[in-house]
Amino acid sequence: MSHAPAHHGHPVEHPEDEGPRRPWALLAVALAAQILVVLDISVVNTALPTIGQSLHLAGGDLQWLVTAYLMMSGGGLLLGGRVSDLLSRRGVFLTGLGLFTAASLVSGFAGTGTQLVVARAVQGLSAALLTPSALSLITTTYSGAQRRTALALWGAVGSLGVAAGVLVGGAITTWTSWQFVFWVNGPVGLVALLVGRRVIAREKTTAPARSAFDIPGAATVIAGLAVLVHTLGNTATHGWWSVRTVAGLGASAVLLVTFLKVEQRATRPLFPPHVWKLRPLVSGTTVMLGVTGILVGTVFLASIFMQTVMGFSALRTGLAFLPFALAITVGTVVARHLLAHATPRVIAAAGLVLAAGASALLSTASAGSQYAVDLLPGLAGLGLGVGMVFVPVSVTSMTGIPDTHAGVASGFLMTGHEIGAALGVAVLSAVAGTAGSLATPDGAVHGFSRGLVGAAVIAAVVAVLALVRMPATRAAAGAAVHLH
Repeated sequence: MSHAPAHHGHPVEHPEDEGPRRPWALLAVALAAQILVVLDISVVNTALPTIGQSLHLAGGDLQWLVTAYLMMSGGGLLLGGRVSDLLSRRGVFLTGLGLFTAASLVSGFAGTGTQLVVARAVQGLSAALLTPSALSLITTTYSGAQRRTALALWGAVGSLGVAAGVLVGGAITTWTSWQFVFWVNGPVGLVALLVGRRVIAREKTTAPARSAFDIPGAATVIAGLAVLVHTLGNTATHGWWSVRTVAGLGASAVLLVTFLKVEQRATRPLFPPHVWKLRPLVSGTTVMLGVTGILVGTVFLASIFMQTVMGFSALRTGLAFLPFALAITVGTVVARHLLAHATPRVIAAAGLVLAAGASALLSTASAGSQYAVDLLPGLAGLGLGVGMVFVPVSVTSMTGIPDTHAGVASGFLMTGHEIGAALGVAVLSAVAGTAGSLATPDGAVHGFSRGLVGAAVIAAVVAVLALVRMPATRAAAGAAVHLH
């Protein structure tokens, strides 16, 4: 759902750093592309029941429309950053934008669930090229006050775009059809592509060695995550203790361990070995992974519950999430003020405890539930709690990281955020699937309840982890933050 703020790690700029003013056209193109990337994280949520009925998808298959995108985006993010550093930023950006636009159009024409999931995966892989190359273009083109303004707008797009996606998806689905949720990207992407070709300057680059990209590392981590998510998605059909499930989890573990071994031997690893020794970064990323999973997984289940059980239209469902998005914003503001009075780990743990209580409250929803009485208090509490976690986690994760390593550290944290979102949907959907099919009203009631109990348990576990593993020292309350 909402993209958390995260410390960007760029060096503080001084008045003497002011360079020549550049036209804003490049920023407009980069932001247009990023809006497409961010919207497509959540725009599908409110269209899920409609898409499921149209393509005859089982309840357990709906989560793939979300996780395929997030998994490829998160798994390929660091490789995308490496590619944009080694090759032409202009070329990587335009390639990613063109591929994203084409995949969006193909998504709208999909006639089966498999076709749509594959197209969504290509969208996610395109986003993994688009996001780092767009941000890199901004930071290398602008300087001084212009760069600060550009990064502020980038952060605003990340924060508001995902929340807006739920509403946009609901409006488009209600007024037209679910296909236009994807087709709307076509004209925007095409215009951005044409303008980008004119305003983004060409660069001279030398051909890097193939080993510089760490393709084996990217392939093993994406394969490991794909097998894990696929296995979790099939537990509703095959059961948690079936041979197929156990074998899938074992294969995923082998692939992820192989990834770690590959990173130790790679010439230019995606995750340098020393990153794993940075306790604030590793613990913060782990907490970020958990809280993002709770957030996005809950939005996934709540979207289905509102439409399948309560009979909400897609538009009304989108509107119902606006207080939730507002509560997340309030939570981040509260956390910023609390940083001056309490340690980050205490604030993060308190937010997670609040999220656990709100999830437990939401789990009591029934077939006769009313939005204002039975859902709104829990959604508001969950949004407030999650918002309180993002700021302390983002700030402490970057504590003590030198500017020379800020890019790697930020990428590590952002990858945890994206992968956490994919795993959150997969895990909570799998837990919900043990109570019934999410495609039927009765199954959706029991599945939502059990899934939110699972979210409460995960929040409680992550709260303990935050309290034990995050640094006990206080951080500056005014740390500048931004994250796609």
